[in-house]
Amino acid sequence: MITIYHNPRCSKSRQGLALIEESGKDFKIIKYLDEKLTFEELEVIISKLGIKPIDLVRKNEAIWKSDYKGKTLLDKEIIDAMVLNPKLIERPIVIHGDKAAIGRPPESILEII
Repeated sequence: MITIYHNPRCSKSRQGLALIEESGKDFKIIKYLDEKLTFEELEVIISKLGIKPIDLVRKNEAIWKSDYKGKTLLDKEIIDAMVLNPKLIERPIVIHGDKAAIGRPPESILEII
């Protein structure tokens, strides 16, 4: 089963979802702004992506610039920030088994589905 962490207002997220739909494979959509992720869920996603928590942060978001930018943060604190402010999470994220990809560009999703 493919899971996409999706924000319908984001064009890249919509493009990623379209690629998954075109694949004909089973998938589920998690609208992560509505269904907030837990700390543990984000840890698993970050692990599958093989990145550092900071690499999943949308650094141009106003909340990041006002509250976090320029501070020395531990990985745990960065994940906490994303749990509290899901707008900070890069999108879309696609999980397929033990593989994961951030859909920027959307075509990177094709490598795991």
